[in-house]
Amino acid sequence: MIEVANLSKRYGDLRAIEGVSFTAGSGQILGFLGPNGAGKTTTMRIITGFMPATTGTVRVEGFDVFEQSNEVRRRIGYLPENPPLYNDMAVTAYLRFVARLKGLARREVGEALERVLATCGLDHVRDRLLGHLSKGYRQRVGLAQALIHDPPVLVLDEPTIGLDPRQIRDIRALVRTLGGKRTIVLSTHILSEVTEVCDKVVIINDGRIALEDQLANMTRDGRKLEDIFIETISREAPAAAATGA
Repeated sequence: MIEVANLSKRYGDLRAIEGVSFTAGSGQILGFLGPNGAGKTTTMRIITGFMPATTGTVRVEGFDVFEQSNEVRRRIGYLPENPPLYNDMAVTAYLRFVARLKGLARREVGEALERVLATCGLDHVRDRLLGHLSKGYRQRVGLAQALIHDPPVLVLDEPTIGLDPRQIRDIRALVRTLGGKRTIVLSTHILSEVTEVCDKVVIINDGRIALEDQLANMTRDGRKLEDIFIETISREAPAAAATGA
């Protein structure tokens, strides 16, 4: 479970996000939607402990991200927009390296490696150099490194960006299989991705939360998510301008 409360991040006079609050329940796939520059990546980096907040709190599985960061890192897997891969390493060598960085005992690494290779469909490229893989397989390796320590929480930032249609389909299917047992936050600006994969939607615009609801509730009357999204960010823009944001 993830609980975000009154989260803000400022760089001097520049406000990246302000008063961001939302929850992602256990086993839920939450779609974190917003236009480019809305504050999605900043929020994801704070949740995962890669960036401090100016104010506010984040709790992951009951642990405070800022005060108990080591406990949070044990329980969270993070796939950034650009996976942290080393092109001159083979897939298995890289994943073994990541496993040790994430605190797995040497005796646990082999089993964890085979698990993520199977889960992410990487077994047949296990000995390939990362620099020789297609972008789709590099994304799969990025997911594998996020899963290697079997975390209960996953944060995925634009996991299908730059992929071709078949690769997008494969990654979305993989994310769906990871839901249920894990809490997943999927940050994206691709509306169809949220419709196909997510249970709940949070829309951020101009650094503030504009809408939070279950996807089924939002679309119950037959409205399309695209229409709801456009209406929401259009409604929020004048309000932000009026407050000087």
